[in-house]
Amino acid sequence: MYRFLVVIEKADGNYSSYSPDLPGCVATGSTHEEVEQNMYDAIVLHVKGLIEDDALVPVSQAFSEYLVIGEHVTA
Repeated sequence: MYRFLVVIEKADGNYSSYSPDLPGCVATGSTHEEVEQNMYDAIVLHVKGLIEDDALVPVSQAFSEYLVIGEHVTA
């Protein structure tokens, strides 16, 4: 079993996604749900390709956090 961070971004009229741990593995979709499914499928194919090529499947190193920026921000 593998686990990868996926970043989903809202674009003009659709969504795009990528995984920082899998360079070149990207997907798009019309909705959040569609891009999530498309990215899942892309990761499966990407990992299968790595395994078929006898390449190492990377261990996920990426993580994410939200930072709250507030009172010290002035215009």
